[in-house]
Amino acid sequence: MTELNNNLLLLDDDVSFCDVLSRALSRQNFDVQVANSINEATESATQTTFHYAVIDLRIGQESGLEAVQKMIAINPGIKIIVLTGYASIATAVEAIKLGAVHYLTKPAEVSDIVEGFGKKEGDSELELAENPMSVKRLEWEHLQKVLKEHDGNISAAARALDMHRRTLQRKLQKKPVKH
Repeated sequence: MTELNNNLLLLDDDVSFCDVLSRALSRQNFDVQVANSINEATESATQTTFHYAVIDLRIGQESGLEAVQKMIAINPGIKIIVLTGYASIATAVEAIKLGAVHYLTKPAEVSDIVEGFGKKEGDSELELAENPMSVKRLEWEHLQKVLKEHDGNISAAARALDMHRRTLQRKLQKKPVKH
Protein backbone atom coordinates (compact mmCIF):
# COMPACT_ATOMS: atom_id res chain seq x y z
CA MET A 1 0.00 0.00 0.00
CA THR A 2 1.29 3.46 -0.80
CA GLU A 3 -1.03 5.57 1.34
CA LEU A 4 0.48 7.41 4.27
CA ASN A 5 -2.15 6.31 6.75
CA ASN A 6 -2.78 2.58 6.83
CA ASN A 7 -4.74 2.39 10.08
CA LEU A 8 -6.97 -0.66 9.86
CA LEU A 9 -9.67 -1.83 12.25
CA LEU A 10 -10.22 -5.59 12.40
CA LEU A 11 -13.57 -6.45 14.01
CA ASP A 12 -14.26 -10.12 14.67
CA ASP A 13 -15.23 -12.06 17.79
CA ASP A 14 -12.87 -14.95 16.97
CA VAL A 15 -9.69 -14.03 18.86
CA SER A 16 -7.52 -16.68 17.15
CA PHE A 17 -8.68 -15.60 13.71
CA CYS A 18 -7.96 -11.96 14.59
CA ASP A 19 -4.45 -12.86 15.72
CA VAL A 20 -3.63 -14.64 12.46
CA LEU A 21 -5.27 -12.07 10.17
CA SER A 22 -3.83 -9.05 12.02
CA ARG A 23 -0.30 -10.46 11.65
CA ALA A 24 -0.87 -11.10 7.94
CA LEU A 25 -2.28 -7.61 7.39
CA SER A 26 0.62 -6.09 9.35
CA ARG A 27 2.99 -7.77 6.90
CA GLN A 28 1.08 -5.85 4.19
CA ASN A 29 2.02 -2.56 5.93
CA PHE A 30 -1.27 -1.99 7.74
CA ASP A 31 -1.32 -0.67 11.30
CA VAL A 32 -3.90 -3.10 12.66
CA GLN A 33 -6.05 -2.56 15.72
CA VAL A 34 -8.32 -5.44 16.77
CA ALA A 35 -11.78 -5.18 18.31
CA ASN A 36 -13.89 -8.15 19.38
CA SER A 37 -17.23 -6.34 19.79
CA ILE A 38 -19.08 -3.48 18.15
CA ASN A 39 -18.76 -1.38 21.33
CA GLU A 40 -15.01 -1.92 21.38
CA ALA A 41 -14.78 -1.03 17.67
CA THR A 42 -16.88 2.11 18.12
CA GLU A 43 -14.73 3.24 21.03
CA SER A 44 -11.56 2.66 18.99
CA ALA A 45 -13.00 4.50 15.98
CA THR A 46 -13.74 7.58 18.08
CA GLN A 47 -10.10 7.66 19.24
CA THR A 48 -8.33 6.68 16.00
CA THR A 49 -9.06 7.59 12.39
CA PHE A 50 -9.22 4.32 10.51
CA HIS A 51 -8.88 4.36 6.75
CA TYR A 52 -9.68 0.67 6.44
CA ALA A 53 -11.78 -1.90 8.28
CA VAL A 54 -12.39 -5.62 7.98
CA ILE A 55 -15.66 -6.46 9.71
CA ASP A 56 -17.06 -9.93 10.34
CA LEU A 57 -20.77 -10.28 9.55
CA ARG A 58 -21.49 -12.10 12.83
CA ILE A 59 -19.89 -10.73 15.94
CA GLY A 60 -21.29 -12.93 18.68
CA GLN A 61 -25.00 -12.13 18.62
CA GLU A 62 -24.37 -8.76 16.95
CA SER A 63 -24.60 -7.90 13.26
CA GLY A 64 -21.59 -6.68 11.35
CA LEU A 65 -24.03 -4.66 9.23
CA GLU A 66 -24.68 -2.51 12.29
CA ALA A 67 -20.92 -2.10 12.69
CA VAL A 68 -20.58 -1.01 9.04
CA GLN A 69 -23.20 1.65 9.58
CA LYS A 70 -21.56 2.89 12.80
CA MET A 71 -18.04 2.99 11.35
CA ILE A 72 -19.20 5.01 8.33
CA ALA A 73 -21.13 7.39 10.58
CA ILE A 74 -17.94 8.01 12.58
CA ASN A 75 -15.65 8.16 9.53
CA PRO A 76 -17.43 8.53 6.16
CA GLY A 77 -14.18 7.98 4.22
CA ILE A 78 -13.40 4.55 5.68
CA LYS A 79 -13.08 1.62 3.26
CA ILE A 80 -14.80 -1.42 4.72
CA ILE A 81 -14.68 -5.05 3.70
CA VAL A 82 -17.27 -7.38 5.20
CA LEU A 83 -15.79 -10.83 5.73
CA THR A 84 -18.07 -13.74 6.61
CA GLY A 85 -18.52 -17.45 6.88
CA TYR A 86 -22.29 -16.88 6.64
CA ALA A 87 -22.55 -15.26 3.22
CA SER A 88 -25.92 -14.58 1.66
CA ILE A 89 -27.14 -12.44 -1.19
CA ALA A 90 -29.27 -10.36 1.18
CA THR A 91 -26.40 -9.50 3.51
CA ALA A 92 -24.02 -8.82 0.62
CA VAL A 93 -26.47 -6.35 -0.91
CA GLU A 94 -27.10 -4.66 2.44
CA ALA A 95 -23.38 -4.40 3.24
CA ILE A 96 -22.72 -2.63 -0.05
CA LYS A 97 -25.79 -0.39 0.34
CA LEU A 98 -24.55 0.59 3.81
CA GLY A 99 -21.18 1.59 2.37
CA ALA A 100 -18.86 -1.43 2.41
CA VAL A 101 -16.52 -1.47 -0.59
CA HIS A 102 -16.36 -5.26 -0.80
CA TYR A 103 -17.86 -8.47 0.63
CA LEU A 104 -15.77 -11.63 0.92
CA THR A 105 -16.45 -15.10 2.23
CA LYS A 106 -14.17 -16.90 4.67
CA PRO A 107 -11.65 -18.22 4.19
CA ALA A 108 -10.31 -15.29 2.16
CA GLU A 109 -6.75 -14.70 1.07
CA VAL A 110 -5.03 -11.62 2.48
CA SER A 111 -4.31 -10.58 -1.11
CA ASP A 112 -8.07 -10.59 -1.83
CA ILE A 113 -8.67 -8.36 1.19
CA VAL A 114 -5.94 -5.90 0.19
CA GLU A 115 -7.15 -5.92 -3.42
CA GLY A 116 -10.72 -5.36 -2.21
CA PHE A 117 -9.77 -2.06 -0.58
CA GLY A 118 -8.69 -0.78 -3.98
CA LYS A 119 -11.92 -1.66 -5.76
CA LYS A 120 -13.72 1.44 -6.91
CA GLU A 121 -16.23 -0.16 -9.23
CA GLY A 122 -17.78 -3.51 -10.07
CA ASP A 123 -16.12 -6.19 -12.17
CA SER A 124 -18.02 -7.04 -15.35
CA GLU A 125 -15.45 -9.80 -16.04
CA LEU A 126 -16.57 -11.78 -12.97
CA GLU A 127 -17.27 -15.39 -13.88
CA LEU A 128 -20.92 -16.38 -13.77
CA ALA A 129 -21.96 -19.52 -11.91
CA GLU A 130 -22.27 -22.61 -14.08
CA ASN A 131 -25.12 -24.14 -12.11
CA PRO A 132 -28.14 -22.75 -10.27
CA MET A 133 -28.10 -22.70 -6.46
CA SER A 134 -28.96 -25.90 -4.63
CA VAL A 135 -32.27 -26.17 -2.78
CA LYS A 136 -30.41 -25.97 0.55
CA ARG A 137 -28.64 -22.78 -0.55
CA LEU A 138 -31.93 -21.28 -1.81
CA GLU A 139 -33.48 -22.05 1.57
CA TRP A 140 -30.57 -20.35 3.35
CA GLU A 141 -30.92 -17.26 1.13
CA HIS A 142 -34.68 -17.12 1.73
CA LEU A 143 -34.24 -17.40 5.51
CA GLN A 144 -31.72 -14.55 5.42
CA LYS A 145 -34.06 -12.39 3.34
CA VAL A 146 -37.03 -12.93 5.67
CA LEU A 147 -34.85 -12.34 8.74
CA LYS A 148 -33.61 -9.07 7.22
CA GLU A 149 -37.20 -8.02 6.44
CA HIS A 150 -37.97 -8.45 10.16
CA ASP A 151 -34.91 -6.48 11.32
CA GLY A 152 -33.16 -9.58 12.65
CA ASN A 153 -36.09 -10.51 14.92
CA ILE A 154 -36.04 -14.32 14.89
CA SER A 155 -39.49 -14.71 16.46
CA ALA A 156 -41.12 -12.41 13.88
CA ALA A 157 -39.25 -14.09 11.02
CA ALA A 158 -40.30 -17.54 12.28
CA ARG A 159 -43.95 -16.43 12.36
CA ALA A 160 -43.66 -15.07 8.81
CA LEU A 161 -42.13 -18.37 7.68
CA ASP A 162 -44.77 -20.38 9.59
CA MET A 163 -41.92 -22.12 11.37
CA HIS A 164 -41.14 -22.76 15.02
CA ARG A 165 -38.63 -20.23 16.39
CA ARG A 166 -36.22 -22.97 17.56
CA THR A 167 -36.27 -24.59 14.14
CA LEU A 168 -35.36 -21.28 12.53
CA GLN A 169 -32.58 -20.70 15.08
CA ARG A 170 -31.19 -24.17 14.38
CA LYS A 171 -31.24 -23.55 10.61
CA LEU A 172 -29.56 -20.17 11.02
CA GLN A 173 -26.74 -21.63 13.14
CA LYS A 174 -25.72 -24.00 10.36
CA LYS A 175 -23.12 -22.74 7.95
CA PRO A 176 -24.62 -22.17 4.52
CA VAL A 177 -23.86 -24.62 1.77
CA LYS A 178 -21.72 -23.26 -1.06
CA HIS A 179 -24.12 -23.77 -3.97
